[in-house]
Amino acid sequence: MSPTEILIAVVIAVGIAGIIVPVLPGTILVLGAVLVWALEIGTTTGWIVFAVATTLLAAGTVVKYLVPGRRLKASGVPNRTLLVGALLAFIGFFVVPVVGLLIGFVLGIYLAERARLGAAQAWPSTTAALKAVGVSILIELVAACLAAVTWVVGVVLT
Repeated sequence: MSPTEILIAVVIAVGIAGIIVPVLPGTILVLGAVLVWALEIGTTTGWIVFAVATTLLAAGTVVKYLVPGRRLKASGVPNRTLLVGALLAFIGFFVVPVVGLLIGFVLGIYLAERARLGAAQAWPSTTAALKAVGVSILIELVAACLAAVTWVVGVVLT
């Protein structure tokens, strides 16, 4: 492996880690790293690998919003609740670095659902929202890992 390929592998790994711990734009890092590699080698194989990785990441991005959104609608969690969760996640990120994002999201969902449904029904709605977010992260993670495997295959073939 060349030094460039090692650096690209590190960026892809950081991108995958950024999906698990949502601090970095994971999908964009993975896609950008594969693009840099395709530009570096400039072969047809490189561009095919980039096209496949782009397709996988784009499909993962679309599916990560569709599937959890349907689950949330089915469980009755309104978009307003998710907006409150996102707002408190944003605030939490700056108040308590890294883990504040998750804490703020959970707290925001819980408070919005408590105001909407009362204390007894707030927690089931909160867990439904958390499961949907978990599914979303898992979908994005699978897409990024498939793109990384595609890149590895491309490196082996070139």
